[in-house]
Amino acid sequence: MFRIFGFLALATAAWSYDLVVYGGTAGGVMTAVAGARHGLSTVLLEPGQHVGGMVTGGLSGTDVGKIEVIGGMALEFYWRAGKHYQMDRHLQQLAWMPEPGAGEKIMRQMLADAKVTLLTGHRLVEKKGVVKQGNKVVAVLTENGARFEGKVFADCSYEGDLMAQAGVSYTYGREGSAQYGESLAGVQSHTENHQFAVDIPARDKNGKLLPEISDEPLAAPGSADKKIQAYNFRVIATKVPSNRVPWPKPKGYDPKRYELLARYLPAMTEYMGRPLTVNEVGLIRIIPNGKADLNNRGGFSTDYIGKNYDYPEGSYATRAKIWQDHIDYQQGLYYFLANDPRVPAALRAEMSEWGLAKDEFTDTANWPNQLYVREARRMVGDFVATQKDLQTELKKPDVIGMGSYNSDSHNVQRYVTKEGIVLNEGNMEVPVQPYQIPYRVLVPKESEAANLLVPVCFSASHVVYSSMRMEPQYMILGHAAGIAAAMAVSKGTSVQTIAVPDLQQTLLKEGGVFERGVDIQLQALARIRALHEPARPRGKAPWARPAKK
Repeated sequence: MFRIFGFLALATAAWSYDLVVYGGTAGGVMTAVAGARHGLSTVLLEPGQHVGGMVTGGLSGTDVGKIEVIGGMALEFYWRAGKHYQMDRHLQQLAWMPEPGAGEKIMRQMLADAKVTLLTGHRLVEKKGVVKQGNKVVAVLTENGARFEGKVFADCSYEGDLMAQAGVSYTYGREGSAQYGESLAGVQSHTENHQFAVDIPARDKNGKLLPEISDEPLAAPGSADKKIQAYNFRVIATKVPSNRVPWPKPKGYDPKRYELLARYLPAMTEYMGRPLTVNEVGLIRIIPNGKADLNNRGGFSTDYIGKNYDYPEGSYATRAKIWQDHIDYQQGLYYFLANDPRVPAALRAEMSEWGLAKDEFTDTANWPNQLYVREARRMVGDFVATQKDLQTELKKPDVIGMGSYNSDSHNVQRYVTKEGIVLNEGNMEVPVQPYQIPYRVLVPKESEAANLLVPVCFSASHVVYSSMRMEPQYMILGHAAGIAAAMAVSKGTSVQTIAVPDLQQTLLKEGGVFERGVDIQLQALARIRALHEPARPRGKAPWARPAKK
């Protein structure tokens, strides 16, 4: 066996590994590295050309929630980022907001050190890419004609294509409130945040609906649907002139597309007594080296609301079109804000001070290489995490890590009220107490797939997924999945019947955090350092000169 990157030497080659990981997201990287560190021959198949998913694809303003609950390989990654930025100069050990390029460099080094075979440009054959025998996956097929056989498989993609093709139960969209007894489920009766703060008529003077508004009536509160919370790109921007690329004008740009925003901005100027700032039309998170991660904020921003409903079940061609539509929308939005005369002069001038960072995403014209797929398919296992697991039943006997971020769903639709006013619906920001994540969310029903782990499209309702979907939690889940895969291979068991207490002990030895506490996390970090920092000779300071001969 030899390692190759980007393509296989033989288009019809068959390859065999202990662990086959599909999807080079941050969760996928950690799954592969953990499995390899525990002795498995491991291959990581990534459909695109990059690894790290959103962690290295623009989401540098990390959604940490309560920092002290993050442990294991997620904590290791941010510790490695701290070393990259020499945070010890500031009496710190962790860097929570690494630049995309720095993050990918760290992840690729982790893969190389663990001797994971990384193959980019390997996308699953559409519809017929999974080979099963009974309740076991035996191989996956990629579009370049390669076959990868394995003992254990992990679907770490945002879309869950391997999981779906393997015949595992899944869902997408929003459950109704009655299905699991969740008060936060389904269509929201009131959406307060990321909303239009002033009333804007949804139609022009001729009664025509303005662009980017749906004419579909709002369903009853609490009802289920197959609609998806909005996606966007987390753009890395800068105001440093030497590293700044002007906002690109997308092909086919039409300023009329932003007519709703053109009406909203002056209305907000009158309402507030001043124009909105860039930070109020797109949240700015400052990251190292004069850069920022730009996110969605407000009633009309970078979230392309209602235009991703076909993504979870879509063909590759459908997804590619949705991806490009999101690029065109968001690039056009930035160009509009920086150039259109209907934008208040102060906001237009401030927006023009920003631009894309020239030294990031150099192979995709400085635009992020990953669409923020906040949610797509979700597995339905024997155990489905629901609202109570975030709010009241916080302890789990099979705990493998912790979460703490809000129940956080972005808006799902933009609709017209009975009064003819435009509103957004679906945003959810409900605080939670730190909660334990159970191993059970990672595994499908054994009758469906006995050797498959799902660390990204895990088994949870929309309400729970909206909290547990944060990138540090994907990494925590990936860490556990990689070790679980090694245990299943070693003992010859299904992933559903591994000895969870042994998994927990291993996770703790490798810096896992199962209880909230700064001291607990510091102890976890000490264990990580002991495992991955080279030992220094006793009695010698690192700056000491060697003895003269």
